[in-house]
Amino acid sequence: MTRTARAFWLRSPGRGEIREVALPDPGPEDVVVRTLCSGVSRGTETLVFRGGVPLSQHTAMRAPFQDGEFPGPVKYGYLNVGLVEEGPASLLGRTVFCLYPHQTRYVVPASAVTPVPEGVPAPRAVLAGTVETAVNAAWDAAPLLGDRIAVVGAGMVGASVAAVLARFPAVRVQLVDAEPARAEVARALGVDFALPEEAAGDLDLVVHASATEQGLARSLELLAPEGTVLELSWYGDRRISLPLGEAFHSRRLTVRASQVGTVSPARGTRRGYGDRMALALELLADPAFDALVTGECGFEELPQVLPGLASGEIPGLCHRVRYDAESAVSSV
Repeated sequence: MTRTARAFWLRSPGRGEIREVALPDPGPEDVVVRTLCSGVSRGTETLVFRGGVPLSQHTAMRAPFQDGEFPGPVKYGYLNVGLVEEGPASLLGRTVFCLYPHQTRYVVPASAVTPVPEGVPAPRAVLAGTVETAVNAAWDAAPLLGDRIAVVGAGMVGASVAAVLARFPAVRVQLVDAEPARAEVARALGVDFALPEEAAGDLDLVVHASATEQGLARSLELLAPEGTVLELSWYGDRRISLPLGEAFHSRRLTVRASQVGTVSPARGTRRGYGDRMALALELLADPAFDALVTGECGFEELPQVLPGLASGEIPGLCHRVRYDAESAVSSV
């Protein structure tokens, strides 16, 4: 008996399709997971969808369970929550998060899944991969008591970072975005909001996550002398210019990269990837994170929905994908 599932594939840049895929037989250390919901990462996934991964980054940008190669055909994604149907007794029947693409059912090593805490609903748990990025950014940023901080770019990553940094004692966190509607997201997360031209300056730290040249330039302008911009944006195949003249040197400013592919050196000797993911899921017990999920569709609708997400025709932050039991698997 061969088990099959259905998976979303990018056939070529801008064109997606649902394919039937054969599932491997699970080994003794594997789990079989039926997907309950997945999430579309509007930044990275839509960049992949339009074919924007540069050749030099094809290896670095591989998702953990990616099939195929950039620019396509490729099966890509990493925000998946499902139910363990087969596997070790400690995981059987548990809801888990996995860095797996959009697929109705899959087989992975048990070590690749993280149990979702009881206080975190499965639909919210799709944000775990994004909140994990925010945790890593917070470790890299290392804010101090009472710091004045701005997060420029209120997308999935930026909003998550703002929510995490706001938990530090006595810090002032301002979420900055050119879209006035993002003020509602900031309000739900319990942080201040400002348009770029209205943002408060003289800051100790700015986290940049807008993926725009203008946003990065504004981040530098907001810093106090000897302040730091932590750069989270990934620009894919786009080149940007940065104003490193004027007062950049005299004010002794710093631009520092942060990337979730490696555990922050500030914690790398004491924390692993599993620890970081478990912490992200713990943070998702806060219902305020529900504000980051702004759209939803059925799995079978993904080929029609992703072009709208990539073009911006469908606005918002995280787009959640629903799965029904009937579409999950078949046996032949």
